[in-house]
Formats: sequence, C-alpha cells, structure tokens
Amino acid sequence: MVKIYVMSTCRDCTDVKRAAAGDDRFEVIDIGEHVHNLKEFLQLRDNNPKFKLARARGLVGIPCFLLPDGTITFRPEEAGLDLSVVEKIDGPACNIDGSGC
Repeated sequence: MVKIYVMSTCRDCTDVKRAAAGDDRFEVIDIGEHVHNLKEFLQLRDNNPKFKLARARGLVGIPCFLLPDGTITFRPEEAGLDLSVVEKIDGPACNIDGSGC
C-alpha cells in the first residue's frame, strides 16, 4: 500500500486526496489531523535524503508518497495516481508567495 502524506490546507494535497479517495491501494495520512501523524511524517522527512531539496527551500515536502518498497516520491504518477481524473479546484497555497508546499 502507498502511504500519502498530505495536509488539508495544501492545495496540491487536496487534489491528491480526491484522486486517491476510495482506492484501497492508497492510505492517505493527513499530518495536520493528529500529532502522531505529524511525528510520523517528520521522522521520515528529517531522516531521508529525498527531502534535502525541500528542506533547503523551506518547503514541507507534501504531498509525499511512500511506496511499499520504501521509495519516496513527490510525483503522484510515480505512485500510480492519476490526477487527470479530478477537477482542479483552487485552494490555499502552502507558502506565502503562493507557491507549493
């Protein structure tokens, strides 16, 4: 099963959550829903070199996809998720400048 780390206030995450809804190949984990989820994500983020660029840019690093083999990707299609099936909706951006998370 692919774990997807998201946050409900992240515009990109909203699209991902909608695309993964009802698909048992994915477990969506909202890091803002409970401190346990946040700690799980931070453990992954703070100890994995895949997040180096995100950390350097001051980004959170979500949405994040943890594949069953332990591989991390930030690209939905690499996790088997097709975002073309969801209608894009505007929402809040994660950064003050309106860029991504």
